[in-house]
Amino acid sequence: MSASEIRTEYTGGKWNLFRLALKTSLLTLLTLGFYRFWMKTRLRRWFWSAIRPGGMPLEYTGDAIEKLLGFLMAVVVLAFYIGVVNLILVFLSFTFLHDNLAAYAASFIGVIPLLFFARYRARRYILARTRWRGIRFGLEPAAWAYSLYAMGQWLLTFLTLGYLYPRQVFNLEKFRTDRTFYGSARLHQGGSWRMLRGAGFWHMYAAAWSVAVLVALVHLEYLPERGLLWLFPAGMWFLFGFLWFRVHALRSMANHKSAGEVALIAAPRMPRVLGIYLLGYTLAYLLLFLFALAVVLAGLFGAVWLFEVNPHDLVTWQQRVPTWVQMSAYIFLYFSIFILWSVLHQVFVVLPLHRHYAQTLTIRNPLALSSIRQRARDHAEEAGGFAEALDLGAAI
Repeated sequence: MSASEIRTEYTGGKWNLFRLALKTSLLTLLTLGFYRFWMKTRLRRWFWSAIRPGGMPLEYTGDAIEKLLGFLMAVVVLAFYIGVVNLILVFLSFTFLHDNLAAYAASFIGVIPLLFFARYRARRYILARTRWRGIRFGLEPAAWAYSLYAMGQWLLTFLTLGYLYPRQVFNLEKFRTDRTFYGSARLHQGGSWRMLRGAGFWHMYAAAWSVAVLVALVHLEYLPERGLLWLFPAGMWFLFGFLWFRVHALRSMANHKSAGEVALIAAPRMPRVLGIYLLGYTLAYLLLFLFALAVVLAGLFGAVWLFEVNPHDLVTWQQRVPTWVQMSAYIFLYFSIFILWSVLHQVFVVLPLHRHYAQTLTIRNPLALSSIRQRARDHAEEAGGFAEALDLGAAI
């Protein structure tokens, strides 16, 4: 490695993440979800500190109280929208159209701008609370402009039947990147959207169209209904193409990002990413199944021992095991599976992906970093609250 390049290290371990994720998930459950803001803060700090470009870790300085207050503020705004705006729409729909279908459609369309708005604001907050080498990142306040721009890009993709999807992905990333700062340096997204039209996109596109054509032929009775069996392999084909496209797009766009004289070299490998998904989800589902099986067997033996239930007679369960015990067992099993799935997903999927993307990232011309100065703190008072309220902020 030459002095003109620095590699990114990754120091996070599965066992430490497992303990942290399990502990914070249990506290979130015991507090009926109230601890989720502290859980997300602690997990982000763990993931950020594990990523070390040039051996120097990223820092996450977000605060759980910020997230809580931002969430409460967003809930108030959304409650007004749902309670007042939707009521007006329903009233107008019944008055002029004598039906509520138009009101539901208008309400759904009215939420779409909020989704894009919330995603941009959440990204702004995360960047404002991220530091490297003591210097803050930042994102210009342009959430409503991004929302309108994103809707236009999606509309163009829809009108071209998905053909311009790579253009949409590139343009939205360019919108965000060109408004991102590292200290006093503004980032720039170079390249062209055409560089994203690789084999992954064509696989995804062909799979989607094969499904559309197949469904149309079956509906018009040109093909028998058993032709719908193609939907499963076509779905797997689509997911494979989509994953390939995402890896290729991330690599291509990262290699065309720059901050002044500083640039990136990204080299994530599709076979490795695919292997992480396949192995990670297989292990997670297997361990989840074994845990559920162990809980069911433990409950069965406990019922036999404590309540003298005949394991071969389901009627005796209703007669001998109290209802509150049965309900408690069902609730315990449900929430245990929910928590364990979240933890296993973090350990076997999210962590390996973060490690692979980090370890295949190189910063070019790091000497130019010395000329970058600190930027003023962005208070970002809303703290991603709309993303939390709309359930868009569950990801780390």
